[in-house]
Amino acid sequence: MSDQDFDNEFDNDVDSDNDVDSENEAPTWVAEDEASAYEQEHSDDAFDEQEYRSDGEKVHSIVSARDMLPERIYLLPIHNRPFFPAQVQPLVINRERWEETMRRLGNTPHHTIGVAFVGEAGVDALSGDSFPEIGTAVKVHKLKSEDQQIQFIAQGLQRFKIKRWLSKEPPYLVEVTYPKEPVDAENEETRAYAMAIINGIKELLPINPLYGEELKHYLNRFSPNQPGPLADFAAAITSAKGPALQDVLATLPVAERMQKVLPLLRKEIDVAQLQSEISEQVNAQMQERQREFFLREQLKVIQRELGISKDDRENDVDTFRARLENLTVPERVQTRIDEELNKLGVLETGSPEYGTTRNYLDWLTCLPWGITSDDKLDLAHARKVLDRDHDGLKDVKERIIEFLAEGTFKGDVGGSIVLLVGPPGVGKTSVGRSIAEALGRKFYRFSVGGMRDEAEIKGHRRTYIGAMPGKLVQAFKEVEVQNPVIMLDEIDKLGQSFQGDPASALLEVLDPEQNVDFLDHYLDVRMDLSKVLFVCTANTLDSIPGPLLDRMEQIRLAGYIAEEKVAIAKHHLWPKLLKRDNLSKKRINLTDAALKQVIEGYAREAGVRQLEKQLHRIVRKATVKMLENDQETVKVSVNNLEEFLGKPIFRKEKVLKGEGVVTGLAWTTMGGATLPIEASKVHALDRGFKLTGKLGDVMQESANIAYSYTLGHLKEYGADADFFDSAFVHLHVPEGATPKDGPSAGVSMTTALLSLAKHKAINRPLAMTGELTLTGQVLPVGGIREKVIAARRSDIFEVILPEANRRDYEELPDYLTEGVTVHFADRYQDVAKVVFG
Repeated sequence: MSDQDFDNEFDNDVDSDNDVDSENEAPTWVAEDEASAYEQEHSDDAFDEQEYRSDGEKVHSIVSARDMLPERIYLLPIHNRPFFPAQVQPLVINRERWEETMRRLGNTPHHTIGVAFVGEAGVDALSGDSFPEIGTAVKVHKLKSEDQQIQFIAQGLQRFKIKRWLSKEPPYLVEVTYPKEPVDAENEETRAYAMAIINGIKELLPINPLYGEELKHYLNRFSPNQPGPLADFAAAITSAKGPALQDVLATLPVAERMQKVLPLLRKEIDVAQLQSEISEQVNAQMQERQREFFLREQLKVIQRELGISKDDRENDVDTFRARLENLTVPERVQTRIDEELNKLGVLETGSPEYGTTRNYLDWLTCLPWGITSDDKLDLAHARKVLDRDHDGLKDVKERIIEFLAEGTFKGDVGGSIVLLVGPPGVGKTSVGRSIAEALGRKFYRFSVGGMRDEAEIKGHRRTYIGAMPGKLVQAFKEVEVQNPVIMLDEIDKLGQSFQGDPASALLEVLDPEQNVDFLDHYLDVRMDLSKVLFVCTANTLDSIPGPLLDRMEQIRLAGYIAEEKVAIAKHHLWPKLLKRDNLSKKRINLTDAALKQVIEGYAREAGVRQLEKQLHRIVRKATVKMLENDQETVKVSVNNLEEFLGKPIFRKEKVLKGEGVVTGLAWTTMGGATLPIEASKVHALDRGFKLTGKLGDVMQESANIAYSYTLGHLKEYGADADFFDSAFVHLHVPEGATPKDGPSAGVSMTTALLSLAKHKAINRPLAMTGELTLTGQVLPVGGIREKVIAARRSDIFEVILPEANRRDYEELPDYLTEGVTVHFADRYQDVAKVVFG
């Protein structure tokens, strides 16, 4: 049998999860046989548990407290609150734990048990100290056993005081006395307290009817002129905590007891009045709302009868027609809207089809049919906006200005698709915003990175539950014009799944020949996207499908050199961080030298996102210093920069030199980088060629081509023709943990092998890039801007580039080519002439 909880309705039940112990100032323990002898002494008039179960309907008469009370009684602990002599309440106890106690109680003629409040003590925590000295003797009536519980009516009789213990183990048996309660009913103070308590009870009765039931039980047993029971009754009907009530129970002088009861009663009155006020307020609000609802319904009926009101269906139709008044809706779309409005007029408002049709019309009428914004085709304004928002990127700005200038003659710049390609953090998204601001157009951006469902582009069909239009229709609804600037961010990260191919869905969107009649599956009407200026962003072109890439005009953002980063930090990043933290420039003084050190030692990537993070670290550390040291200003210089950012992450790149060592130039998604290549002769026992450095398939092919070309042309370049016949050569690209691939290292690898064979080192800062064929042709490569920036970052100002990339180099801005000596090579002989003379 499992334990049962207290009966919440009465707050006086026995906790079934706790056991019982006892308390006495000087407990006297007796043998177990003395308790058994006591039970035998009263066994003649006994009744057992079976009698009570079978005779459960029998109602015992309520006995008077003046009856003879036993000197020895069994104890029952309670935990919520103490039991008072003035109470008559049902109790529910756990059958498994207290079955033996109740059976022995049934063997007694008086059927009286002692109830003692033990507080929150658990089963294992009960001890002699847990039991109070004063408890209440109760008469047990109508005992019934059901399943795992024992129920009975407890009639409070009189206080008892534990004299000594007869049994420490359950069933607990104690010898008790019944102390007298000193009272002077004629005393003026006592009468005053009694009147105050009676008045308090009168205040409680109208507030809560439950107090009236308690009062009936009390009046059936006691006279209102008895101050002792009156105080007990007043304490029993309060919701005070158990310890406070036990203090009242243990107070024998009636006058003192009444002094303790009166504050508890007063508090109960205040709580009951507050609860009553809250209930009245809630009821008043509910009644007011119900009244308003009924009046509104009556008003609707009256207006409908008089023909001066409309129902929900008519309101919806009027709302949709009102939206179309200022729109220039194409004829085919207007025809569809009229059909749906007619359909809406015959549907019941509660039908699912009504909701579907209403949502469809809501979308159709919310779109900005025929509404366009005027373009600001002012080149001076465009330059001002671009220069204000961006430092550097001169070639990108010029390309955008050309793009806008072309639109001036056409009359608009719609139907164009611009693709901004560059490493992370170079400002692709912000350039798109600047284009929109320069044109005076609304801007809407959504990322297509990771998009796997083509319905995100072309919408869901209306047959599906929860169908919605695609992102483009949602963009039109938000910007409220038909010619916004829409940015498709991270277009190189589109996904594919069983739900479709979003990249293929974009073909119709981004093709000027097709997007004049773009069809969204949800709307199922043709829309004109030709006035939209689409701006796409990507980090790399490799993952963009060819047909999609063919529809876009590419603008590359290669990244920033140190000088450009300094300007960006001064004009944009640093002021933005200070403004965000509500700091003035005078509070944190960042020197120019320290800013350059941050760029060179902590944020060397192509973009400026890492630079912004490092500057934010400086601001955070500086604010801590100002608060902890009570400083007004903080100066950040080269000398104390490490206090804010720690040791530099990057060291100055040292150009490797030596026989067989060449510095190549590579392009990565993070920008340009120098790529040292080492060739070494391992031994002369046998011919062999080994590659290391985690090279991809393309670079491995380049290395094999370089090895074959060098092997076949050693004599032509003045090297020992038999060098490789007995040489095991190892070609290595350092930083082997980093994957490397791409068709731009052939020239560098050939130069490294030729340097090894000629025993001639390259002793000057020189970098090169280009792919080589078996016949010695130098092929063009990409990323010339990024590679030149990487060379300058490593203080290399002499580079070798393929002749076919001359046009790319000449398009670079002057501040990148200033001080750089460049050699263009059409065949490898041109490279060898520059390197070896």
